[in-house]
Amino acid sequence: MALKRLTFLAAMAVACPIFSGQSQTTDEDRQQLITLIKDVSTQQTQLAANQAKIDEKMATLAEAIRQARIYASRGGR
Repeated sequence: MALKRLTFLAAMAVACPIFSGQSQTTDEDRQQLITLIKDVSTQQTQLAANQAKIDEKMATLAEAIRQARIYASRGGR
């Protein structure tokens, strides 16, 4: 959630001068902004997918540790 908020704030910081009319913007500037926003969005999607994989591996590891503890406690040691 914090990453989405950071992405939004970064996009707004770049876009505010464009929308407020305080600076002279060209179509090239707008295209660059759109490209940057798409890149950040793609990176955010990749980060979310990677985090899901990490969470899945952590859950698998936690289950293996839990089972190892159970078997160790049954062994009387």
